[in-house]
Amino acid sequence: MQIEKIRGHQTDQLFKAVLELKDLEECYEFFDDLCTISEIQSLAQRFEVAHLLRLKKTYETIKKETGASTATISRVRRCFDYGNDTYDKMLGRLYPDEKPFQAK
Repeated sequence: MQIEKIRGHQTDQLFKAVLELKDLEECYEFFDDLCTISEIQSLAQRFEVAHLLRLKKTYETIKKETGASTATISRVRRCFDYGNDTYDKMLGRLYPDEKPFQAK
C-alpha cells in the first residue's frame, strides 16, 4: 500500500482538519485557502474521471467531457484496479443507486 508513503504528522493534521469541516461552504473556504484553483480543479477532474469510469464511459468520452488527458484517465483507472477502492466507496455514498465499478 502506498498509504505509508504519505502517512505522517503533517498529513494526519491535514486530514483531521478536513474531517472537521462542517458543510460544503466551509469546505470551499478551506480549500480556497489551502490550494490553488488549478490544484482544486485537478482534484475535482480526477474525481469526475473516476465517476465516468464507474459509469463505464470510454476514455474518449471521458477525455471530451472532462478535458483530462489519457494519462490522467489511466492513473485513475489504475486506482480502481489496484488501489484502496476509495473512489468506488465515495462514489457509492454520493450515488447509491449506481452500480459499483467492476474491472473487466
